[in-house]
Amino acid sequence: MSVPRATARLQFYRGFTLDDAVAIVPYLHRLGISHVYASPLFTARPGSTHGYDVIDPNVVNPELGGEAALRRLVAALRARGMGLVLDIVPNHMAVGGSGNVWWQDLLEWGRASPYADFFDIDWNPAAVFLRGKLLAPFLGKPYGICLEAGEITLRFDPADGRVFAAYYDHRFPLAPRDYPKVLAGGGGALAAAVAPLAALPAGARGAPAARERAAATRRRLTDPELAPAVAAALTAFAPCRPEGRARLHAVLERQAYRLAWWRAADEINWRRFFDITGLAGLRAERAAVFAATHEGVLRLYAEGLIDGVRIDHVDGLADPGGYCRRLRRHLAAAAARRPPGSDHAPAPIWVEKILAAGERLPPGWDTDGTTGYDFMDRVSAVLHDPAGVAALTATWVEASGRPPGFIEEVAAARRQILRDNLAAEAEALAVAVRAIALQDPATRDYGLAAIRRVLDALLAHFPVYRIYAGPRGPVAADIGVMRHACALARASLGAADHALLGLIGGWLGGDGLRALPASVRAVRLRAMLRFQHLTAPAVAKSVEDTAFYRYGRLLSRNEVGSDPETVACGPEAFHADMRARRARWPRALLATATHDQKRGEDTRARLAVLSERPDLWADALGRWMRHTAGWRHGDAPDPADAAILFQAILGAWPLDLSAADPAGLARFGARMAAWQQKALREAKRRSGWGLPDGGYESACQGFLARLLDPTRSDGLTEEIAGLVARIAPAGALNGLAQTALRLTVPGIPDLYQGTEVWDFSLVDPDNRRPVDFGALASALTGDPAPDALLPQWRDGRVKQAMIRRLLGMRARLPSLFAAGAYRPLLVVGARAQHALAFARIGRESAAVVVVSRLAALLPGVERMPLVAPEAWGDTEVVLPRRLPAGEATCALTGAPVRLAQPRLRLGALLAGLPVATLVLR
Repeated sequence: MSVPRATARLQFYRGFTLDDAVAIVPYLHRLGISHVYASPLFTARPGSTHGYDVIDPNVVNPELGGEAALRRLVAALRARGMGLVLDIVPNHMAVGGSGNVWWQDLLEWGRASPYADFFDIDWNPAAVFLRGKLLAPFLGKPYGICLEAGEITLRFDPADGRVFAAYYDHRFPLAPRDYPKVLAGGGGALAAAVAPLAALPAGARGAPAARERAAATRRRLTDPELAPAVAAALTAFAPCRPEGRARLHAVLERQAYRLAWWRAADEINWRRFFDITGLAGLRAERAAVFAATHEGVLRLYAEGLIDGVRIDHVDGLADPGGYCRRLRRHLAAAAARRPPGSDHAPAPIWVEKILAAGERLPPGWDTDGTTGYDFMDRVSAVLHDPAGVAALTATWVEASGRPPGFIEEVAAARRQILRDNLAAEAEALAVAVRAIALQDPATRDYGLAAIRRVLDALLAHFPVYRIYAGPRGPVAADIGVMRHACALARASLGAADHALLGLIGGWLGGDGLRALPASVRAVRLRAMLRFQHLTAPAVAKSVEDTAFYRYGRLLSRNEVGSDPETVACGPEAFHADMRARRARWPRALLATATHDQKRGEDTRARLAVLSERPDLWADALGRWMRHTAGWRHGDAPDPADAAILFQAILGAWPLDLSAADPAGLARFGARMAAWQQKALREAKRRSGWGLPDGGYESACQGFLARLLDPTRSDGLTEEIAGLVARIAPAGALNGLAQTALRLTVPGIPDLYQGTEVWDFSLVDPDNRRPVDFGALASALTGDPAPDALLPQWRDGRVKQAMIRRLLGMRARLPSLFAAGAYRPLLVVGARAQHALAFARIGRESAAVVVVSRLAALLPGVERMPLVAPEAWGDTEVVLPRRLPAGEATCALTGAPVRLAQPRLRLGALLAGLPVATLVLR
């Protein structure tokens, strides 16, 4: 089976291996999952907890059990008719350390390395001292200090005959041409061994003959009899003596890299993943790089071990569309070699792509859609009440003193990120734009200062991750985005910069590109690509990794793929989006939880209740802020951080946690403390990853500890628990509603590990904690009806049972949910706004789906996640004419439902559960 019916995302690391996954295959099968959706499985940096720091893209990670374990997992899956989807990382590789042999070769041979063009390196940057070199900013302190402290030393590896500079776990190989000079003091036999490298011509050192000469020399150096001589030679470079440090420095200055303090990364001349110096960008657009980095995944697909792929961070690639199409072609070619019995249908390809409001995934990429952040945004929004937005905004402003709008926080954060985190990339873009200006006498007088100023405004207001203009110029969507961005930037610039803004907008947007001479076009394309490679990390870092932690109006909307400016959408907008999804992307993934989320799906569902009860939140927050005013040490935490903390606690508080449970409070407090530290550093207002403010963080953690200590909180711990109890039933109702929608709307539902029960997690690493699959399997024993479990809703089994039943329905009616039409249904009556309904209609079957929404103030919900049947009054769902009259079956309860009338009373339909799914065949 190539096309999944439902996926289950599993996070693999050495604490949860491929063999561990074999043990849970029976459970996933019983739950109704068709495909395991694996985090990256190729060899990553030792000890990696996520797999995105790949050092070998073609070998299955030995820490996960290697390929033998992968084959055991696939055998277990195939035995139950299940498949495997693999997350791949084409944009970057992990560098630093010593494990990436391509990077090590690049350091050793420089531009002569066969891997010099694999990584996105500017070998001719503005900084003269980096011409022909790459900056290596891996030192914990300034280079000179590390050198003087003896932290950088020359060492010899007797296993492979290499001499290298060592800095803790980092290994920087010396160029072979330097071996004769470095090892000259080791005596005659050693001198003879390295003599062939003395005549190695500088211009030919990357040629195969030169590399073979170097390899032969290294083989000779592995002779144990030479080890004492090598050791003696290296003593001349011991940094403990001034002359040794001087010699060591001279040798290091001759290398193809320049060792530097990590803070010197503002001059880095190679592309990173965002601002992470340990992850270097790959040039996947080059055919040779694609072939070398995809050998493993294409082989696994050809051998029938995987069935589809998820592409990580597609916007980091130079040409996402071209990459996806190339991958599609190669997978199609590999399909012909799949074993007998394998599905030879086109392999599904999903892309991790964050879509802004109104932005669409380009259909020309030949993918099956996104990984589901867009759905996660939409399903969350329809469970929020727009009526509460104004009051929530006023509460946030009053409590925090921060701006009322999210967009103000983003603009400030964007400028800070460009200044502090992406300075090298911003400067390289300015230089590239200056090169365009210098090509024309009419524009050559625009200097770098003016260009920087305009680019700063343009980048600060850029509304999407990136545009995709290339050698053929812009596409229609790019033109609209650039016009909008320029309009926003214009308002923040002086009149003197408006003309230059127009020019830069045209240059970077690809205007008139195809009519330009080749040399002029090449300069323009270089700047366009730099711009596109900068906007994506600038947007992501400023929004998801900064402003989300500064703006606390309603944290449920501070989520990847969402815009906190837009709190809610109505059923009409939701239906329109689902119909478009059915028409354009019927095989896109449907996610409500991911490994990259900011908070768990049920945490968001609970906090959504505050949009219905802004009065409750305003009263509570105001009272808590006054109550704790005397607890603060100076201004720590400041009002904004305190207000965000209170809301985060409210959302994540476990359902089984009592304010009288010291051990439980301690466990929860440890989780919240880890989240708080990350939140403070991500916000970059009072602390940060680069320069943490230990005093501020310590005071904030002391504040948190007192909040969760009933013996010191003067009753506040109990009050917080009391508010959780008041909104938890409505939050659980929202959680069941979003689960039902994910499993029934057009698309392929994705289940993140462990979220089949309540998910009150926080941002990673909290949401990547080990999952007790044994307990989950035990909870699934038998086939209890969800309505029978609703009275015990706090244990989460009702959610798990609902997932099992709805996935079972999808298995019985595959064509209905793969291709059936999506028909919005009209809800009428006094409580019409509190329900959402639609039908999936196929040739031989149909399903009617109804979910409760905005139910916090309805009778019954104060006690459990269910509206009292009588509270629905005259509210009805109007059925479409195409549905056959007669008897239907509720997929959740198994009860028959007579459809004698063209309308269904919600009081009867939703008497036992807050959601209903009727199947007609």
